[in-house]
Amino acid sequence: MISVSSVSMRYGSKVLFDEVTATFTSARRYGLTGPNGAGKSTFMKLLTGELDPQKGSVVRPKKFGVLRQDQFAFDAFRVVDTVIMGNKRLWDALQERDALYEKADMTDADGMRLGELEGVVGEEDGYSAESDAAVLLQGLDIPDALHERTMGELQGGQKVRVLLAQALFGNPTALLLDEPTNHLDLDSIHWLEDFLNRYEGALIVISHDRHFLNNVCTHTADIDYQTIITYTGGYDEMVLAKTQVRSRIESENAQREKKIAQLQDFIARFSAGTRASQVSSRRKEVERLETTALARSNIERPYIRFNQKRPSGKMAVEFKGLAKGYGDHQVLKPFDSIVNRGDRIVIVGRNGVGKSTLLKAILADGPDCDQTPGDRDAGTLRWGHEVSVGYFPQDATGIISKGMQAVEWLHQFDPEAGRQDIHGLLGQMLFKGEEGYKPTEALSGGETARLLFCRIMLLKPNVLVLDEPTNHLDLESINALNIALQKYEGTVFLVTHDQDLLEEVGTRVWHLDGSGAVRDFKGPHEEFVAEHGQ
Repeated sequence: MISVSSVSMRYGSKVLFDEVTATFTSARRYGLTGPNGAGKSTFMKLLTGELDPQKGSVVRPKKFGVLRQDQFAFDAFRVVDTVIMGNKRLWDALQERDALYEKADMTDADGMRLGELEGVVGEEDGYSAESDAAVLLQGLDIPDALHERTMGELQGGQKVRVLLAQALFGNPTALLLDEPTNHLDLDSIHWLEDFLNRYEGALIVISHDRHFLNNVCTHTADIDYQTIITYTGGYDEMVLAKTQVRSRIESENAQREKKIAQLQDFIARFSAGTRASQVSSRRKEVERLETTALARSNIERPYIRFNQKRPSGKMAVEFKGLAKGYGDHQVLKPFDSIVNRGDRIVIVGRNGVGKSTLLKAILADGPDCDQTPGDRDAGTLRWGHEVSVGYFPQDATGIISKGMQAVEWLHQFDPEAGRQDIHGLLGQMLFKGEEGYKPTEALSGGETARLLFCRIMLLKPNVLVLDEPTNHLDLESINALNIALQKYEGTVFLVTHDQDLLEEVGTRVWHLDGSGAVRDFKGPHEEFVAEHGQ
């Protein structure tokens, strides 16, 4: 069990939460929700002990697992050792035991200490530690061949999965996971969901994956109105309950205000007359009926709408023999396809099989794209009539020039657009007022993503190529993107691990199985899964 009592945190004039008291009990799985900047990561750091509350107290169990965000902290250690470090008591005992065994001359005291350490190792299941760690790593798609490698030899996505295994190792009585699905493919996400649903301790998880929260969480702790309110159920149930509560309070307030207006009208009419006692009683009733002040929600919803300057021809793109490899590794075997206007293609497969490589091969000499012919080894490609492309890359590093303001960077893509139009577009994506003048080098990951969407909306292309567009978006922004893509009448190529986007946006599936081949399924993702079991 984890509990917080009268906890408050503020930064300058901004109050994140004030006098919060909450308990997180075993056998319950809590989603910690709230928009970017609401204080989710700050609250998580209070729970782990990385931060001390400015006021109040936190009680946590002796044994809890934490998903570490520093991918480079364990670069010198073996992968399997990094996982075992998740049980600090066991790891410390193993290190001390090994150091004693290496001593040339062991004293009686050393022998006694060894006995104590072997007892700790036994209590913590240390004799099966490496095999237990291997099971976790295999479940998270880290093959046996990597278990003896150092963390420094792994790719970023693989490191995240090892750190997730570290948090899960040793049967902790509480788990604190901050964005555990980042960099995980769908198979790994499903494995994690199954694992967490069997977990018997107290789970607190931050995630921007609505489908994951709905599948895993029994409760939702929502940060809003400068407090934390716990609702029963997953994310969708929380949103419904929260909306109903606020609607009820607003309705009650409207009724009270109507009654107060009637009483004040009576007071104004008769305060100078002979009905003093009635006026006095009505004044008291007005005081009793004073409406409950509604705190302002800190949830901000962006407005995303993808329009087209003009539609493309009936055929958006046709290619034959599209291929790409690196050295002897054929990432993409020759692939033929015709993509028609209005197709919404979702590209799926395990991490590292070549989804981004496929998109880059298509765009190697695409309209409105930087020419990168090296991204395609072979194949002929023909774009349809008046096709224009809007591209959202997985890695936005270098895409947004530094040394500019956000409004200046955006305006350069349509110099004829009025400043008011540019600021209106920025406002839709939550760059309000002076935030539009923010230096581009100071943009957060979420702000960078929203500014890239501003550019796409400004240019109004008829083909969208989106490579992991949700990585830095909060739930409100992901929901807005989902709705916008469903309403978009142009053509979409989408790589994402967000299951709601896959199921609700896609009308066609390209599946990469790791052999270099691409399976083209003409139907929605749910039908593809039902037919192929992917």
